[in-house]
Amino acid sequence: MALLEVKNLGISFGGLKAVDDFSITIEKGQMYGLIGPNGAGKTTVFNLLTGVYKPNCGTIFLDGENITGKKNIEINRAGIARTFQNIRLFSELSVLDNVKIGLHNGCPYSTLAGILRLPKYFKVEKAMNEKAVELLKVFDLDKEMDYKASNLPYGKQRKLEIARALATNPKLLLLDEPAAGMNPNETAELMKTIRFVRDNFDMTILLIEHDMKLVSGICEKLTVLNFGQVLAQGPTTEVLNNPEVIKAYLGE
Repeated sequence: MALLEVKNLGISFGGLKAVDDFSITIEKGQMYGLIGPNGAGKTTVFNLLTGVYKPNCGTIFLDGENITGKKNIEINRAGIARTFQNIRLFSELSVLDNVKIGLHNGCPYSTLAGILRLPKYFKVEKAMNEKAVELLKVFDLDKEMDYKASNLPYGKQRKLEIARALATNPKLLLLDEPAAGMNPNETAELMKTIRFVRDNFDMTILLIEHDMKLVSGICEKLTVLNFGQVLAQGPTTEVLNNPEVIKAYLGE
Protein backbone atom coordinates (compact mmCIF):
# COMPACT_ATOMS: atom_id res chain seq x y z
CA MET A 1 0.00 0.00 0.00
CA ALA A 2 1.28 3.48 -0.91
CA LEU A 3 1.78 5.91 1.97
CA LEU A 4 0.11 8.76 0.08
CA GLU A 5 -2.41 8.27 -2.68
CA VAL A 6 -4.08 11.32 -4.19
CA LYS A 7 -6.67 10.98 -6.93
CA ASN A 8 -8.20 13.68 -9.15
CA LEU A 9 -7.67 16.47 -6.63
CA GLY A 10 -8.94 19.90 -7.60
CA ILE A 11 -9.73 23.34 -6.23
CA SER A 12 -10.98 26.56 -7.80
CA PHE A 13 -10.85 30.13 -6.53
CA GLY A 14 -13.68 31.97 -8.21
CA GLY A 15 -13.48 30.90 -11.84
CA LEU A 16 -9.79 30.01 -11.67
CA LYS A 17 -8.80 26.35 -11.40
CA ALA A 18 -5.70 26.54 -9.20
CA VAL A 19 -5.28 22.75 -9.16
CA ASP A 20 -7.05 20.50 -11.65
CA ASP A 21 -7.22 16.68 -11.70
CA PHE A 22 -4.05 16.24 -9.64
CA SER A 23 -3.05 12.65 -8.84
CA ILE A 24 0.08 11.30 -7.18
CA THR A 25 1.21 8.08 -5.48
CA ILE A 26 4.12 8.09 -3.05
CA GLU A 27 5.53 4.90 -1.57
CA LYS A 28 6.77 4.58 2.01
CA GLY A 29 10.35 5.76 2.39
CA GLN A 30 10.38 7.56 -0.95
CA MET A 31 11.99 10.93 -1.63
CA TYR A 32 9.59 12.63 -4.03
CA GLY A 33 9.78 16.05 -5.69
CA LEU A 34 6.99 18.38 -6.80
CA ILE A 35 8.33 20.95 -9.24
CA GLY A 36 7.07 23.48 -11.75
CA PRO A 37 7.28 27.15 -12.74
CA ASN A 38 6.20 29.91 -10.33
CA GLY A 39 2.42 29.99 -9.99
CA ALA A 40 2.00 26.38 -11.14
CA GLY A 41 -0.01 25.42 -8.03
CA LYS A 42 2.62 23.58 -5.99
CA THR A 43 2.03 25.29 -2.65
CA THR A 44 -1.73 25.03 -3.25
CA VAL A 45 -1.26 21.25 -3.43
CA PHE A 46 0.56 21.36 -0.08
CA ASN A 47 -2.29 23.42 1.37
CA LEU A 48 -4.80 20.84 0.16
CA LEU A 49 -2.78 17.95 1.60
CA THR A 50 -2.49 19.65 5.00
CA GLY A 51 -6.06 20.90 5.36
CA VAL A 52 -5.39 24.61 4.84
CA TYR A 53 -7.77 24.37 1.86
CA LYS A 54 -10.60 21.92 1.33
CA PRO A 55 -10.64 20.42 -2.17
CA ASN A 56 -13.63 20.86 -4.48
CA CYS A 57 -13.09 17.34 -5.75
CA GLY A 58 -10.81 14.33 -5.42
CA THR A 59 -9.57 12.15 -2.57
CA ILE A 60 -6.50 12.00 -0.32
CA PHE A 61 -5.49 8.77 1.41
CA LEU A 62 -2.66 8.65 3.94
CA ASP A 63 -1.54 5.14 4.84
CA GLY A 64 -4.98 3.84 3.85
CA GLU A 65 -6.91 6.49 5.82
CA ASN A 66 -9.15 8.92 3.96
CA ILE A 67 -8.13 12.40 5.17
CA THR A 68 -9.92 14.37 2.44
CA GLY A 69 -11.34 17.63 3.80
CA LYS A 70 -10.20 17.05 7.39
CA LYS A 71 -8.99 19.91 9.57
CA ASN A 72 -5.34 20.87 9.68
CA ILE A 73 -4.76 19.52 13.19
CA GLU A 74 -6.52 16.24 12.37
CA ILE A 75 -4.30 15.75 9.33
CA ASN A 76 -1.20 16.53 11.36
CA ARG A 77 -2.21 13.95 13.95
CA ALA A 78 -2.88 11.45 11.15
CA GLY A 79 0.76 11.84 10.13
CA ILE A 80 1.51 14.80 7.82
CA ALA A 81 3.84 17.62 8.90
CA ARG A 82 5.22 20.47 6.82
CA THR A 83 7.65 23.34 6.66
CA PHE A 84 7.08 26.60 4.79
CA GLN A 85 8.79 28.53 2.03
CA ASN A 86 8.99 31.52 4.38
CA ILE A 87 10.30 30.22 7.70
CA ARG A 88 7.56 30.27 10.34
CA LEU A 89 9.28 29.83 13.66
CA PHE A 90 8.20 31.39 16.95
CA SER A 91 11.04 33.86 16.67
CA GLU A 92 10.89 35.23 20.23
CA LEU A 93 10.79 31.78 21.83
CA SER A 94 13.84 29.67 22.50
CA VAL A 95 15.09 27.01 20.11
CA LEU A 96 14.07 24.38 22.68
CA ASP A 97 10.56 25.77 23.10
CA ASN A 98 10.01 25.78 19.33
CA VAL A 99 10.57 22.02 19.25
CA LYS A 100 8.46 21.47 22.38
CA ILE A 101 5.54 23.19 20.65
CA GLY A 102 5.64 20.40 18.06
CA LEU A 103 5.67 17.79 20.84
CA HIS A 104 2.67 19.40 22.53
CA ASN A 105 0.51 18.43 19.56
CA GLY A 106 0.36 14.96 21.10
CA CYS A 107 0.26 16.17 24.70
CA PRO A 108 -1.07 13.38 26.95
CA TYR A 109 -2.11 15.51 29.94
CA SER A 110 -5.38 17.45 30.25
CA THR A 111 -5.81 21.22 30.28
CA LEU A 112 -6.85 20.97 33.93
CA ALA A 113 -3.66 19.09 34.82
CA GLY A 114 -1.66 21.85 33.15
CA ILE A 115 -3.51 24.66 34.91
CA LEU A 116 -3.29 23.03 38.34
CA ARG A 117 0.27 21.79 37.77
CA LEU A 118 -0.64 18.25 38.78
CA PRO A 119 2.11 15.57 39.01
CA LYS A 120 1.34 14.25 35.54
CA TYR A 121 2.03 17.71 34.10
CA PHE A 122 5.59 17.77 35.50
CA LYS A 123 6.25 14.16 34.46
CA VAL A 124 5.13 14.76 30.87
CA GLU A 125 6.92 18.11 30.58
CA LYS A 126 10.17 16.51 31.77
CA ALA A 127 9.83 13.76 29.15
CA MET A 128 9.03 16.32 26.43
CA ASN A 129 12.04 18.40 27.40
CA GLU A 130 14.31 15.36 27.12
CA LYS A 131 12.85 14.38 23.75
CA ALA A 132 13.22 17.94 22.42
CA VAL A 133 16.89 17.98 23.45
CA GLU A 134 17.42 14.64 21.68
CA LEU A 135 15.95 16.06 18.47
CA LEU A 136 18.11 19.17 18.72
CA LYS A 137 21.21 16.99 19.12
CA VAL A 138 20.32 15.17 15.89
CA PHE A 139 20.42 18.51 14.06
CA ASP A 140 23.45 19.81 15.99
CA LEU A 141 21.32 22.55 17.56
CA ASP A 142 21.55 21.50 21.20
CA LYS A 143 24.28 24.05 21.97
CA GLU A 144 21.89 26.82 20.90
CA MET A 145 18.80 25.43 22.68
CA ASP A 146 18.46 28.52 24.91
CA TYR A 147 18.94 31.02 22.07
CA LYS A 148 16.00 32.89 20.62
CA ALA A 149 15.03 31.23 17.34
CA SER A 150 15.47 34.59 15.58
CA ASN A 151 19.14 34.67 16.59
CA LEU A 152 20.04 31.50 14.69
CA PRO A 153 21.74 31.76 11.27
CA TYR A 154 19.40 31.20 8.34
CA GLY A 155 20.54 27.64 7.63
CA LYS A 156 20.04 26.62 11.26
CA GLN A 157 16.57 28.18 11.30
CA ARG A 158 15.70 25.83 8.43
CA LYS A 159 17.01 22.89 10.44
CA LEU A 160 15.00 24.00 13.46
CA GLU A 161 11.82 24.17 11.40
CA ILE A 162 12.41 20.59 10.19
CA ALA A 163 13.12 19.46 13.78
CA ARG A 164 9.86 21.03 14.97
CA ALA A 165 7.94 19.29 12.18
CA LEU A 166 9.52 15.95 13.13
CA ALA A 167 8.49 16.52 16.75
CA THR A 168 4.87 15.89 15.70
CA ASN A 169 5.90 12.33 14.78
CA PRO A 170 4.80 12.40 11.11
CA LYS A 171 4.73 9.62 8.53
CA LEU A 172 5.03 12.12 5.67
CA LEU A 173 7.13 15.30 5.76
CA LEU A 174 6.33 18.10 3.29
CA LEU A 175 9.16 20.55 2.62
CA ASP A 176 8.17 23.74 0.80
CA GLU A 177 11.24 25.16 -0.96
CA PRO A 178 13.67 24.28 1.86
CA ALA A 179 16.67 25.67 -0.07
CA ALA A 180 15.08 29.09 -0.71
CA GLY A 181 17.53 31.86 0.18
CA MET A 182 20.43 29.49 0.86
CA ASN A 183 23.94 29.79 -0.50
CA PRO A 184 25.56 26.74 -2.18
CA ASN A 185 27.27 25.58 1.03
CA GLU A 186 24.02 25.78 3.00
CA THR A 187 22.19 23.94 0.22
CA ALA A 188 24.77 21.13 0.25
CA GLU A 189 24.37 20.85 4.03
CA LEU A 190 20.58 20.81 3.62
CA MET A 191 20.82 17.90 1.17
CA LYS A 192 22.74 15.92 3.78
CA THR A 193 20.13 16.83 6.41
CA ILE A 194 17.21 15.71 4.25
CA ARG A 195 18.90 12.40 3.47
CA PHE A 196 19.66 11.93 7.15
CA VAL A 197 16.02 12.56 8.09
CA ARG A 198 14.75 10.06 5.52
CA ASP A 199 17.21 7.35 6.53
CA ASN A 200 17.25 7.78 10.31
CA PHE A 201 13.60 8.67 10.95
CA ASP A 202 12.18 6.14 8.47
CA MET A 203 10.56 9.14 6.80
CA THR A 204 8.76 9.67 3.51
CA ILE A 205 9.44 13.12 2.06
CA LEU A 206 7.65 15.24 -0.54
CA LEU A 207 9.39 18.48 -1.38
CA ILE A 208 8.79 21.53 -3.53
CA GLU A 209 12.01 22.98 -4.86
CA HIS A 210 13.35 25.21 -7.65
CA ASP A 211 17.00 24.26 -7.13
CA MET A 212 17.36 21.54 -9.76
CA LYS A 213 20.75 20.48 -8.39
CA LEU A 214 19.10 19.64 -5.09
CA VAL A 215 16.13 17.99 -6.80
CA SER A 216 18.27 15.80 -9.04
CA GLY A 217 20.57 14.99 -6.14
CA ILE A 218 17.97 13.57 -3.72
CA CYS A 219 14.61 12.95 -5.42
CA GLU A 220 13.83 9.51 -6.82
CA LYS A 221 10.64 10.56 -8.63
CA LEU A 222 9.10 13.84 -9.73
CA THR A 223 5.75 15.30 -10.59
CA VAL A 224 5.75 18.49 -12.66
CA LEU A 225 2.88 20.95 -12.35
CA ASN A 226 2.09 23.61 -14.92
CA PHE A 227 -0.95 25.89 -14.65
CA GLY A 228 -2.40 23.61 -11.98
CA GLN A 229 -2.20 20.43 -14.05
CA VAL A 230 0.23 17.54 -14.09
CA LEU A 231 2.64 17.99 -16.98
CA ALA A 232 4.87 14.99 -16.34
CA GLN A 233 5.50 12.26 -13.76
CA GLY A 234 8.15 9.58 -13.35
CA PRO A 235 11.81 8.95 -12.46
CA THR A 236 13.78 12.14 -11.88
CA THR A 237 16.23 11.90 -14.81
CA GLU A 238 13.48 11.00 -17.25
CA VAL A 239 11.27 13.89 -16.16
CA LEU A 240 14.04 16.49 -16.18
CA ASN A 241 14.92 15.51 -19.76
CA ASN A 242 11.31 15.70 -20.92
CA PRO A 243 11.06 18.33 -23.72
CA GLU A 244 7.69 19.56 -22.40
CA VAL A 245 9.16 20.09 -18.95
CA ILE A 246 12.15 21.97 -20.40
CA LYS A 247 9.76 24.11 -22.45
CA ALA A 248 7.62 24.94 -19.42
CA TYR A 249 10.68 26.15 -17.48
CA LEU A 250 12.35 28.01 -20.31
CA GLY A 251 9.11 29.38 -21.79
CA GLU A 252 10.05 28.45 -25.32
